[in-house]
Formats: sequence, C-alpha cells, structure tokens
Amino acid sequence: MKPQIIALDVYGTLIDTSGVLSLLQELIGEQAQKFSDLWRSKQLEYSFRRGLMNQYVDFSIVTKEALVYSCQVFKIELDADAINRLLHQYRILPSFDDAQQGVELLKQSGHSVYAYSNGSRKAITELLTQAEVLPLLDGVVSMEDVKTFKPNPIGYQHFCQSANADPQNAWLVSGNNFDVIGAKSYGMQAAWLRRSNQSVIDPMGFDPTITISTLTDLSNALDQYLS
Repeated sequence: MKPQIIALDVYGTLIDTSGVLSLLQELIGEQAQKFSDLWRSKQLEYSFRRGLMNQYVDFSIVTKEALVYSCQVFKIELDADAINRLLHQYRILPSFDDAQQGVELLKQSGHSVYAYSNGSRKAITELLTQAEVLPLLDGVVSMEDVKTFKPNPIGYQHFCQSANADPQNAWLVSGNNFDVIGAKSYGMQAAWLRRSNQSVIDPMGFDPTITISTLTDLSNALDQYLS
C-alpha cells in the first residue's frame, strides 16, 4: 500500500468548536446552545463571503464578527471582558477524544499527516500544542498563506504544493461537508467524518471517497480502500 498524504481539517474535525458551550452557558444561560450554533454557522458563512469577495482577514476576525452578529440576533449585550473571554476560549478549544489516537494510527500506517485549516498558523499551532496533537504531525498548512478560505480551490492546491502531494494521493479529512465537497471538486480524495447520524452530505455531485464515524476508524478505512 502506497503511503498517502493526509490533510486533517482542524475546527470541527480535530478540535471541538462546541468547547465554548460551558462558558456561553455561564454568560447567557439557557440560550447557549442555539447561540453557539448560530455563531459557528455565521463564522463559516462569513469566511465563504470573504473568500468570494477577495476580502481576506485573519480567521480570528471572522470569528469575532460572527460573535457580534449572534449577540445582535439574540439581543444580548456582552461587555468587552465577556467578548474577550469568549474569543480567548476559541484559542484553547479542546480536541475531540479520538484526535490523538486517530493521528497516531495514521502515522503507524506510514501516512504523512498535516493539519490544514482556515485558522492562522500561529492559532493552529497553539491549539494543537495544548491538545498534544502537534508533535504527531508532519506539519501545519494554513489558508493564511494564500489569503482566502476553504472551499476555494486555491487552498487545496496550496495544500498539495506544500505537502508535495499529487491530488490523487492526497486526502482531505473533515467533519465539515463543505470542505469534503471542496476537496473532491479540486480533485483530491476525501474522507467525511460523520460524527452524527443526523448529518447529511450536500447533494452537489461530489460525494466523499469514504465516510467514517470516528478518526480512529480512518486508518483501517484507508487500508481497505487502497487494498
């Protein structure tokens, strides 16, 4: 089996963005889950918009803009200290329970494994260091380098060039189906991490190469697909 080049998405794949929920519950109470869902949804929407408009900013600014929007929708007034606490929480989000073992299994199978994210290199390095995942990786590839956001094909091209990978032997692994679709559209292989049975893939004609339910399933799923 030829070793593959693996691009692991970070937010929503290695790192659990719902890690802000406990702080949101402390700050705004029972609306925390709905607020968190809107915040994440708008964060992604704003990155899509900025990518289309060629108006790149650091992903942390997109995150703050989405937070401000969510406060306006829910008519919640958070002071500067609360805003800063929430934005800080985004810099120390927890990893999913399967992140470390999933990466270890891929490395044991001989694959090259990179983190690949909309986040800045500094933010991703800090996140994955505290999650004890960074030492296991072969590198970090950030969309910051090309000043746009996923699913712009420029980003997937940038990953393949950075990792010295042929798209046919390069895999995008993500819990975000827009990312899976973007990678497939570019010509990469893609593994969809379907953590919830309620999740569906957008019917756009770019289905994942394989689908898994946990990162620890990925190494065996690759072995089976490539054998």
